[in-house]
Amino acid sequence: MATEHKISATGRKDEGKGASRRLRRAANIPAILYGGSAAPQSIQLEHEKTWLASQNEWFYSSIIDLDLDGKVQKVLLRDMQRHPYKQIIMHLDFQRVDENQAIRIAVPLHFLNEDKSPAGKSADVVVTHELNEVEVSCLPKDLPEFIEIDLSALKVGDIVHLSDLKLPKGVEIPELKLGKEHDVAIVIAKHGKEEVEEPTEAPAAAEVPAAKVAKKDEEKK
Repeated sequence: MATEHKISATGRKDEGKGASRRLRRAANIPAILYGGSAAPQSIQLEHEKTWLASQNEWFYSSIIDLDLDGKVQKVLLRDMQRHPYKQIIMHLDFQRVDENQAIRIAVPLHFLNEDKSPAGKSADVVVTHELNEVEVSCLPKDLPEFIEIDLSALKVGDIVHLSDLKLPKGVEIPELKLGKEHDVAIVIAKHGKEEVEEPTEAPAAAEVPAAKVAKKDEEKK
């Protein structure tokens, strides 16, 4: 069972760009809550508390208990707009979660024991992580905060694919249903420098000793 995470929000009636600017000046974040059987609702969150929450991995991949005016709703973060260069969250989109309907969301991958593996201990081996998250489908109650990959046995030449992941009960990867070509690599261990064959030098057929060249010139005269 995933850990519970809670954030607070309040409803708002003022909408539009002007209202959003006023909220930001007051250190609040304009947001929208949508989905489920209820109508979309404009809400606002305190920037400082929300910013601190956004520094955690769970903020982007876990079900959040949104305390909206004293009523808690299960939601997922679906979009975040940030300021181009300031540490400011400009807008948030939350989606209500139906406990009885499967959801699709990207879940982080946690790589374990790479430094203890044969590949990790070899100075000339490079281990690349092709993916850092994977989209899963499951009921909200089964949603994992992350998926662990044990790389303790990884050696040079090994490739870890999507199908190699050990998924919790009730969790599946929709991508794998699309065919073998979608079973992409997650981790690859290979030598850092690939050996390149030196091209074989062709015989210098055009090279003719200088003495023979001079003799032929004399015969032409």
